[in-house]
Amino acid sequence: MAKKKTVYFVTGCAGFIGFHVCKILLEKNYKVIGIDNINNYYDVDLKINRLRILKRNKINFKFCKVDICNFKKLEQILIKLDKFKVIHLAAQAGVRYSLKYPKAYIRSNLLGFWNILELSKKYKAEHFIFASSSSVYGENKKIPFNENDSTDNPIQLYAATKKSNEVIGYSYSSLYKLKITALRFFTVYGPWGRPDMAIFKFTKNIINNKPIDVYNKGNHYRDFTFVKDIAKGIILASFRKDKKNFQIFNIGNGKPVYLKKLIQILEAILKKKAVKNFLPIQKGDMKSTYANTNKFNTTFKGKFVSLKTGLIEFVNWFRDYYEK
Repeated sequence: MAKKKTVYFVTGCAGFIGFHVCKILLEKNYKVIGIDNINNYYDVDLKINRLRILKRNKINFKFCKVDICNFKKLEQILIKLDKFKVIHLAAQAGVRYSLKYPKAYIRSNLLGFWNILELSKKYKAEHFIFASSSSVYGENKKIPFNENDSTDNPIQLYAATKKSNEVIGYSYSSLYKLKITALRFFTVYGPWGRPDMAIFKFTKNIINNKPIDVYNKGNHYRDFTFVKDIAKGIILASFRKDKKNFQIFNIGNGKPVYLKKLIQILEAILKKKAVKNFLPIQKGDMKSTYANTNKFNTTFKGKFVSLKTGLIEFVNWFRDYYEK
């Protein structure tokens, strides 16, 4: 009898990172069950078009429109699975949005997270991998950020919910011997990106001869990480062989640049100068993010593309998608 192949249960499959993870898994001939509630936090058409690409694989991809806060509907899916790994990427994203709509973060990032975690425990997932964030490092002054650094001072609610996920995950791992991996992502960008993110907005406005808002005079220091590198890293992490039940890894490029330098690279690629609207630093913004990637690279031999290479691919996608 043929050995059953592990199924991947991916939450947030129509989202930016989730789409890329599912796409790579399907290219590797894995079966994927993807769930998403297709909310209207940003352009729904972008999510639907990502899904259309995944649905072309009629054999290995199954989509279920489900809100992660609906425990019963989630259970109806997971109860049918035998061998499965969970990649939990669904969450309410965005730092600034959390200042206006905090309840959305409590609901999705805490209740929704617990639902997926509890069901993973109940139905014996082989591995529970979830998205944390570089934002958990908060006011940490020591850079680059190391996985062992303090994360006790998140400076906005989004970061606080991600820190909470790590703490809850650790407790479940300890209590129930559930294999859990938390991945702290650093400023993800790339094709099919979210319209609320800086690189997307900069590209759109420069092309359309509109001013770009540049906070803190462009002196933010960011570890921009290409989305396909993040997606590959997630999948690599799903195969970790060490004996520890709970592990945390940074996934970042490890080569941060100032925002003003990023803008210069974009201007060169677009062959247009940006009209800059300089503004003060925003409430809740971290001044610096910089990943110490030694742990990830030693464990998984990760490889990351340069910022220029990633930006060229993003701009090419943007023009193809919006200017056709």
